[in-house]
Amino acid sequence: MDILDYAFMQRALLAAVLVGITAPAVGIYLVQRRQALMGDGIGHVAMTGVGLGFLLSWSPVWMATAVSVLGAVLMELIRWYGKTRGDIALAMLFYGGMAGGVMFINLAPTGSNANLTSYLFGSLSTVSESDVSAICILAAFVVLVTVGLRRQLFAVSQDEEFARVTGLPVRALNLLTAITAAITVTVAMRVVGLLLVSALMVVPVAAAQQLSRSFAATFAISVAIGVSVTIGGTVTSYYQDVPPGATIVLLTIGAFVLLTALATPLARRRARAAAAAQPAGDPAECSIPATRGTGDRDGV
Repeated sequence: MDILDYAFMQRALLAAVLVGITAPAVGIYLVQRRQALMGDGIGHVAMTGVGLGFLLSWSPVWMATAVSVLGAVLMELIRWYGKTRGDIALAMLFYGGMAGGVMFINLAPTGSNANLTSYLFGSLSTVSESDVSAICILAAFVVLVTVGLRRQLFAVSQDEEFARVTGLPVRALNLLTAITAAITVTVAMRVVGLLLVSALMVVPVAAAQQLSRSFAATFAISVAIGVSVTIGGTVTSYYQDVPPGATIVLLTIGAFVLLTALATPLARRRARAAAAAQPAGDPAECSIPATRGTGDRDGV
């Protein structure tokens, strides 16, 4: 394949695979916590880090990582203590992050709006060797946390009170989830872009849930979808000269639509089979509903 003859495409494909793994791996916990748009907010804050990187002549990836981690910690603190005005504080944090990024990158001697655009929407040709090294290190951390602590993170995401009763450090795990999400955003920004990364964290998980309710199966399917669409979007971007981030997100949404269309008749068939298997003397309303989260915990 001639696509592999170019060093920049080799780097882009490696970054795409890592993004396809890490984004759904973190996204599954955010979906369980009903924080699907958290990645979008962190992406806004990370823009300030990118701008600072250009202004101080440091690596934009590492600077964005530091700023987005700080932003994620602030988001958790606001969630804990913000109460009624927490949404206003979050809005100021998000939009302040965007404004700071635009301001800093325009103040930088080597910065321009064109530089910022490549981080907002992704760019294949600008993924450097130092970017790949940073992405590999950060992705390794994300995988270690999301896989190594999957039982604890799932328990906290599913039911914080239950997790607290069992003795888990709920606040520390919530903070770790937020930090891991922030790192994932910076991992993905070179391929998907800061404004689109949230879709790659959420939509593959939603698509996987159309096929399975088990946590382990949903995790595996969502990662498989993530890797498939990031590779497919990167290759399509190379051959068709289209934006990689937008292509990847559209492919992800297409996968969701396809799996939803396939899952709907299967769900109806299972419902009819369950109704047929029910004894004739037992009214449907006497059946015992499944306990929330029981099936998922079995699959962890």
